[in-house]
Order: sequence, then structure tokens, then C-alpha cells
Amino acid sequence: MNTKLTLQRIGAVLAGLLAIFVLTTAVDIVLHATGVYPPWSEPIGDGLSALATAYRIVISVAGCYIAARLAPDNPMRHALVLGGIGVALSLAGAIATWNARLGPQWYPLALVAVALPCAWAGGLLNVIEQHVNAF
Repeated sequence: MNTKLTLQRIGAVLAGLLAIFVLTTAVDIVLHATGVYPPWSEPIGDGLSALATAYRIVISVAGCYIAARLAPDNPMRHALVLGGIGVALSLAGAIATWNARLGPQWYPLALVAVALPCAWAGGLLNVIEQHVNAF
């Protein structure tokens, strides 16, 4: 087994995951600080949940692109592994907060539903980039 290759594979996925966490957290903090979102202790409604879903989709696609771009091989597989991690984390979050009344219950389910399509889109962007650069 090639330890260096294994570490590069893990690093690619972790880099994408870290990018998603950092960027979504930063946007959340800015939206709370600017008054777009209510204080952290108050729930958000459907409109703000839709906004959160929209930027999480964009950021998740970018994070999965990063994982694919940094992958030493099989870039789409790395993006999809990150998507699987996203499904697991989103599902855990949905279960943990289901009765917390933080916002509409469709929101955490939407995050579960979009995780793999975002991963596929991020991986596809990398594939397209590779083909364009090949010309």
C-alpha cells in the first residue's frame, strides 16, 4: 500500500470538507452580524432557510470541486466520497435538531437531499476543466 497516495486522497477530501465548513460558517456569521438572520437563539423561517440552502449548494459544489481537483487519482470518486460524508453529516444534523425548532423541518432534509448532487456537480466541473485544459 502506498502511504503517500493514501494521505493525498484523504487530504483532498479533508480539504474540500474544511472549505465547506469554513465558508458556510463565515457566511452564517456575516448574515447574523448584519441582521439578515435573527440572533442565533431564534429560529429562521422558510425564506431565510431557502437562502441558506442556496449558498450551501454553491459552497458544497465548490468544496467537492476542491476535493476532485486535489485528488491524486479518480477525481470524481473523491468528490462523491465527500458527498457521502455530506449526506452522513447532514442526516446526523437533521436527527440531532429535529425537535429543536431552529427553523422549518424541510431545511435539514434538503441538505441531505442535495449533498450527492452537489458532489457530482463539483466532480463534473473538475472533469470539464480537465478536458478543456487538454485542448
